[in-house]
Amino acid sequence: MQIQENFSLRELNSFGIEATAKYFASFAEVEDLEDLLSAVQLSSIVNQQMLVLGGGSNILLTRNFDGWVLKNEILGIQELHEDDAYVYVKVGAGENWHSFVQYSIDNGWAGLENLSLIPGNVGASPMQNIGAYGVDLRDVFWDLEAYHLQDKMVHTFTEEDCEFGYRESVFKNKYKGQFVILNVTFRLHKKPVFHTSYGAISEELQKMGIKELSIRAISQAVINIRRSKLPDPAQVGNAGSFFKNPTVTREYFEELKLEYPEIVGYSLPGDQVKLAAGWMIEKCGWKGWRKGDAGCHEKQALVLVNYGEAKGSEIYSLSQEIIESVEFRFGVILEREVNII
Repeated sequence: MQIQENFSLRELNSFGIEATAKYFASFAEVEDLEDLLSAVQLSSIVNQQMLVLGGGSNILLTRNFDGWVLKNEILGIQELHEDDAYVYVKVGAGENWHSFVQYSIDNGWAGLENLSLIPGNVGASPMQNIGAYGVDLRDVFWDLEAYHLQDKMVHTFTEEDCEFGYRESVFKNKYKGQFVILNVTFRLHKKPVFHTSYGAISEELQKMGIKELSIRAISQAVINIRRSKLPDPAQVGNAGSFFKNPTVTREYFEELKLEYPEIVGYSLPGDQVKLAAGWMIEKCGWKGWRKGDAGCHEKQALVLVNYGEAKGSEIYSLSQEIIESVEFRFGVILEREVNII
């Protein structure tokens, strides 16, 4: 176990924000984590701050971290068992998400293809119930194991235990900061159930000349669409969608539609409508906006970017201005999807 001081986190967050950790170490198994927690308890750091870091694709660092940053590098993909319809696969939290999606496709396991090219690691996927193109993590989730930082025991969480919502789970709310996710078990289809109606998937498949539908074809279509709309974090610092799509009542949606006939909304159960946050942000004039190295992406207004040397505080300030302008114009309060540190 190697503990490093004043460690740069720039390469460990997809925004590429320069910030340092007072102490940094990584763990690849529970025993490593327990050793590190012992070290944390023996340290003299004020307030004993601690941040467990995965792929760093859903955080915005607005300051140096005056405490411990522990990087989760637990690896491994294990096929547990199968039945007539499903195969159950246990995956280490430190595995790269997109690499695992491609691994499942190579093995003919269906269910993850619409979630291709989402940045980050497997451990973060249930934390915010990741989703894209009509599929959410909860659709393929079976259970997970997580280590409780206080009682120092491994707990198993079922789908019901996780209380999944729209980009939400217990790990972002009532259990925030209490658990370290160790592994996730997925229930994947042996026979694919294709989801091609959401977004531009069908159009992209036609453009690709696909005659016979497959999970690999859908995955490639999703990859093509994402690459055409979203910046590569390796080229331009970003964390993907910065804001959640807000939900309003059907009645309020109809009021908005009278003033904005072209407003984008998707019907939900309970007489609710999900609005397209990116559309509202673009309507407020933010798409392509830039000040210094902080900006709003030119192709997707939902994505805030660091063009090089932006500070986390500058990205945060921009997000606050966007929230205020959308509320002023539409009477809708946007919620950040990215975790602010």
